[in-house]
Amino acid sequence: MDKKWYQQLLNIPYLLLLSLTLGLAPFTPEPHLWGKIKWIAGGANGMALMDWFDFLMHGTPWFLLIIALILKAFKKI
Repeated sequence: MDKKWYQQLLNIPYLLLLSLTLGLAPFTPEPHLWGKIKWIAGGANGMALMDWFDFLMHGTPWFLLIIALILKAFKKI
């Protein structure tokens, strides 16, 4: 039986790989996403539209991984 499209999208090993590579790159001097989160937590002063787009792109794998883990916990996928 074929998996539904959202089950293929929420493939946990694939999302974990994406989160640890794309989600954190570049890694030095600190993970990129962590720097954006700190910037937003500090009030997001000076953040341009490109910075918000960058945050969205680096944060999407983490968001999908969290959703997949929650759904897995409730046996939905």
